[in-house]
Amino acid sequence: MKPLAWLASFRLRILFRSAFLLLALAVVAMAVAVLQEEKQRSYDNYQASFAKTKEQIVARLRHPAGQLALLNPPRGEGPVTPLHPVMLPFSAIDFDDQGKVRHAVEMAGCLVQYKNYGSLCVAIANNPWAGGFIYAAGTFVSSKLVPHRIGNEFLDGAHRLRVVVSLRGDTYRWIAPFEVPSHERRRSSGMRGRFTGYVELDDPDYTGEMPVKEFRGWVWQSGRCLDATKESDEDCAKKSFFSLRLPIEALRDALFQPEKPQWPPPDLDQFEVQVEVLPPGDGPAIFDSNEDSAIPPFSLNDLTGLLLPGETLTIQKADRGEPTHLVQLHGKDEVLEEPSPLLTRLIRKLPVERYDAPVELADEVVTPMGSYRILFHGDARSVNKILSAVASRVSWFVGAMLLAIALAWLVIETGVVRRISRLTRRSSELSRSVKAIGGLQRFDLADLRGSDELGILANCLNDLLRRVKEDAERERIRAEQERDMWHAVGHEIMSPLQSLLVLHGHADDPSYRYINRMQQAVRVLYGNASPSEAFQSSALQVQAIDIAKLLRNVADNAGFVDVRCAAAYQPVWVRADEYPLEDVFSHILKNADRYRQPGTPITLALEITETTVTVIIHNVGRLITEDFLDKIFEYGVSEHAEAGANGNRGQGLFVAKTYMAKMGGTIAVRNVEDGVSFVLTLQRMRVGGAQ
Repeated sequence: MKPLAWLASFRLRILFRSAFLLLALAVVAMAVAVLQEEKQRSYDNYQASFAKTKEQIVARLRHPAGQLALLNPPRGEGPVTPLHPVMLPFSAIDFDDQGKVRHAVEMAGCLVQYKNYGSLCVAIANNPWAGGFIYAAGTFVSSKLVPHRIGNEFLDGAHRLRVVVSLRGDTYRWIAPFEVPSHERRRSSGMRGRFTGYVELDDPDYTGEMPVKEFRGWVWQSGRCLDATKESDEDCAKKSFFSLRLPIEALRDALFQPEKPQWPPPDLDQFEVQVEVLPPGDGPAIFDSNEDSAIPPFSLNDLTGLLLPGETLTIQKADRGEPTHLVQLHGKDEVLEEPSPLLTRLIRKLPVERYDAPVELADEVVTPMGSYRILFHGDARSVNKILSAVASRVSWFVGAMLLAIALAWLVIETGVVRRISRLTRRSSELSRSVKAIGGLQRFDLADLRGSDELGILANCLNDLLRRVKEDAERERIRAEQERDMWHAVGHEIMSPLQSLLVLHGHADDPSYRYINRMQQAVRVLYGNASPSEAFQSSALQVQAIDIAKLLRNVADNAGFVDVRCAAAYQPVWVRADEYPLEDVFSHILKNADRYRQPGTPITLALEITETTVTVIIHNVGRLITEDFLDKIFEYGVSEHAEAGANGNRGQGLFVAKTYMAKMGGTIAVRNVEDGVSFVLTLQRMRVGGAQ
């Protein structure tokens, strides 16, 4: 036996060592599988993100601000100021209408933002025949605008604009004081006026100078103070919106040259425009478009932020001939930690679906000035770079798991395996002793008890076996007692029933029917182990029964008052066994009588269809709780804890459900508005017994 015991212990050690080895291999395999799955998921996510990024780019370019950027491709990374005109996707701007011009510049997205609510858009129209004008529109903040008094030849006593435009070696300078037309009515909500343009002079005296005819400008000042606490202050800071049309003779002269003018002008990025808002007097400018804090509007270069490393966005203008290259943007490379070369090679060799397929998408954006082709190229190799960096960090956790497995193996090998082998030998001896006597008569493991984990396990096993034996013995005694009880009950009841049947043996005797029912019930229980098994194993004699007649008979002989039957007087034939069906009605009526409100009737209604007959037994009373509706037909279930003491064992509704099922019918209970209704459904039979 000793060599066999030694061999069993050796096999156990091999098992544990193999398990830990497989566990270590499983950790490594899991890490590799996770990497492969993560690579596949990352590639799929990259494909989805790549398509989503393309849709975002196209959506931006189809927006008016994007169309403005397409019409004005970036030309270098120079400073924002001085401002250069951009070409708008409009043929002209209605600069006299505040709403229209504000809507045009805001929708186009050409506004350059400044501090203190300042903004300015400098642009030309997309139609060269609009007159050769430069449009300027924006906002500034100032106190209440001081108008220039018409007739006064000095312009420095009012708020005014200074506009400087430089292009092609020429410089245009205008000074435009704020004026309020004589026909302009006073407004409670703000102020409206115009800027009248003059060619700027070095002397503030403009006596005899005529306004520039084609120079037009309007300004609308809000009536609300920016600081709500200073509404009563006349000189509080208010926001103003202005619109200018600047005549540029160089652009107008180019329209009348023999050759067709090129539009937009190829040197548009060399035009420089400066707009200043000057206060009355010699103070510093309230607003200067050449401020360094200017924030430019959306540009094609801003799309670079949407590109991942390795991605390239190419935008071409689809002319009639060869497409014209506008711009090519590249995703910025991220600085990642240096990955492990071994992990990099491993990730590169992990196979994924469609990894070698080219990542390329194309689309087209149509604008009033033409169509633009969008080419978006991706680089799936960036997935490897990112995944390698992540895998380098995760490798530390995999190494820690392998180290934990090794330590666990060492602890189990030295402190558990040897002691388990001893407990196994003891358990084997106990098993052989139990088999020898054919039961749990000998199960004493007290000598294996102890204060450590294995001793506690032996103690628990000893207590568990003792309880199992006690429970098995109690169950055996209870089953025998119940079987003997039902045998005795059946035997004692059958004798007086036979005597009663002799006394009331005539079929016309009313008691004859009920004695037969009692005999059948006793036969069901007689000789069986339990009531539930007896009812379920009993066989019924299903035949054609007049349910209407049976219901009237049940209502007349219910044994308690006020049971009303609404059944028809013509025969209604169903498939059933008469006595069990009468028992079903009896059990339900007893239950309804027990819970109905005093003085209320119990009603029996009959509903007939082509194939079924439904009996509805209704009583007025309290409803059944929702959690009890599904349990009411179970054997031994009663709503009252003291039901057994009162003779109610909770088997009446179980019997009813069992009989109905054996007759091919159904029974259900439901709560209605004023009480409870039991619904019994049976199969209908035609006259003569045919289905």
